[in-house]
Amino acid sequence: MILYYAPLEGLTDAIYRRVHREMFPGLTKYFMPFVSPSRALSFTSRQLADISPAENAGVPAVPQILANNADYFLDMARALRDAGYAEVNLNLGCPSGTVTAKGKGAGMLKDLHALARFLDRVFAHSALPISLKTRAGYESVDEFAALLDLFVRYPAPEWILHPRTCRENYRGSPHRALYAEAAAKAPFPVVYNGDVFSKADYDGFLSAFPEPYGLALGRGLAVNPALGRELMGGPPLTLQDLSAFHDRLYYEYLKHWPEHAVVGRMHGVMHYLVQALSCPPPLLRALRRSTAVQEYTDAAARLFRESALRENIRFTFPPPEGEGL
Repeated sequence: MILYYAPLEGLTDAIYRRVHREMFPGLTKYFMPFVSPSRALSFTSRQLADISPAENAGVPAVPQILANNADYFLDMARALRDAGYAEVNLNLGCPSGTVTAKGKGAGMLKDLHALARFLDRVFAHSALPISLKTRAGYESVDEFAALLDLFVRYPAPEWILHPRTCRENYRGSPHRALYAEAAAKAPFPVVYNGDVFSKADYDGFLSAFPEPYGLALGRGLAVNPALGRELMGGPPLTLQDLSAFHDRLYYEYLKHWPEHAVVGRMHGVMHYLVQALSCPPPLLRALRRSTAVQEYTDAAARLFRESALRENIRFTFPPPEGEGL
């Protein structure tokens, strides 16, 4: 069983990936949050740092492209090849309204003919192999059969399938039977993504699909950074693990970013990590209200000191807008 870290926009940047890899090794790939190329291939300094091979040294990182213009995709793929990457992932799964309104991400699933024209061109001319990350349809799972017939025409090295539609976003339960359908028909490996948040979820998945190729874990790892280790037969998360991961990540950000940016980023990190904790409400409120580094440092230290690890750790509240998968 291979395990991937699926990208989460605004969370799993290069610093996060390096820290996680060093503290919880064993995952096969880390997919980067998407880059959305323009004609000029212009990016912010932070975006350039995130896709820099030097910043991802020691991490098996795979860039992800969000594009509905084949030429922009091909230009970006060439630049990533020249930078030293060996694979690129095409994002056809992001359900964010700001993305789909531009006809990107899962928004591309609305028009099968336009999608086929795009895929024909990028697979014929890409400088790198293209793996796929998709939803099961845009409006309805009734669209899945036609999408499956389309995707199996292309020489993708693998397909990461989140078996919900774009309209479903992260609501309800994934349509797991579609994963079995895809795995049976696709000429390439199919990786499952969606709602595996615990060892119990993993065991339940294996009971339904005894020989899956692999899993891409996103929100489950964001809440429990040791989830991959546990699924591979290692020890489960401890409170000491969680506190050490937070602290290491926090101080790495402080080395590279302005203080005000670090506090904002750590609030995003803790949006997930606190779900692994049973926290006294006043401590959680103090953390969320912190705006300065010392204020945040004190609030986080007290929260970890006076909280306990939950018995059943899982992702429970809606994800922030803009998650990459």
